[in-house]
Amino acid sequence: MNRAKLGSVLFIGALVVALVAPRENEALADRGGVTPLVPRVIENTRTEPIAAPVAAPAAALANAGLKAVATPELGTTGSCPDGMLEVEGDWCSDVEQKCLRYIDPEGAFPRRCAEFAPTSKCNGRTTKKHFCIDRYEWPNRAGENPVVMKTWYEAKDACTNIGKRLCGDSEWTVACEGQERLPYPYGYDRNSEACNIDKSHPDVNEKALGSPDPKVRDAEAKRLWQGEPSGSRSSCVSPYGVFDMTGNVDEWVVNESGRPYNSGLKGGYWGPVRDRCRPMTTVHGEGFSFYQIGFRCCSDVPTAAPAKGPAPVGPAGGNPSVPSTNPPPSAVVGS
Repeated sequence: MNRAKLGSVLFIGALVVALVAPRENEALADRGGVTPLVPRVIENTRTEPIAAPVAAPAAALANAGLKAVATPELGTTGSCPDGMLEVEGDWCSDVEQKCLRYIDPEGAFPRRCAEFAPTSKCNGRTTKKHFCIDRYEWPNRAGENPVVMKTWYEAKDACTNIGKRLCGDSEWTVACEGQERLPYPYGYDRNSEACNIDKSHPDVNEKALGSPDPKVRDAEAKRLWQGEPSGSRSSCVSPYGVFDMTGNVDEWVVNESGRPYNSGLKGGYWGPVRDRCRPMTTVHGEGFSFYQIGFRCCSDVPTAAPAKGPAPVGPAGGNPSVPSTNPPPSAVVGS
């Protein structure tokens, strides 16, 4: 065979392979034989092919110590105003949660649990909940530090002034744990990388923190600050899409039992405390404030399309002194 004929044969053969190979690749991929290639664009460099990742969100979360949950789609606002998420679900009055492995020794309080059994059986009554909740801690803006050193009264007034209200403790719990009633918003295993928790307790200058001089008080609160801007950790999100519900800052809620106060604290803060969805600290009265206490707002679900108002601003006013009915700051226990 002369060179011209050989060249023609080779050219036709290559053309046939080029036309057939993609179809064979697609067929094999459908049978699991080949992982198709897709382009990956890398900024300031050339495009190169890599294997398309197999969609396995549950496996990815498990590798991070988190858990995929079957609760409504994350981040849906529903009928709620901008910056709020619609939550609808059942609250259970008594959930069975068994700790398999503790971090702290027996007798310690608060006692942190490293791993819960993967079950959260409801042993009590259930109540339907349907409400709106801020996506982030006040002032409800991603990338900004939550406001702290506010009393329950100040938090309540701040929410009321923009047409919202403080969350009831049962509402807050549902938004945190989802319909699987998870002990942590991200799953059953405690994870200090998922949320801002387990940082060491600082030495508090209680005299400075309780000073009537706002400059002295604010300087001490700033020195003690170990919080993070809202939304900093993408894994610290509840099944309903609410950020930073455990850790970062404690959050004022309405203690629906009214005992011993109308005030309660949920979620814990950045310190080595329980930092779970269920517990509530109830020893602090409505006039108490401290360096790690913040809040977020809730509201009823609008019956009509909500008006899109301006972004919320921080609460105004001073910081009333702690009433004598409250324990001293040294007795503070996080949620």
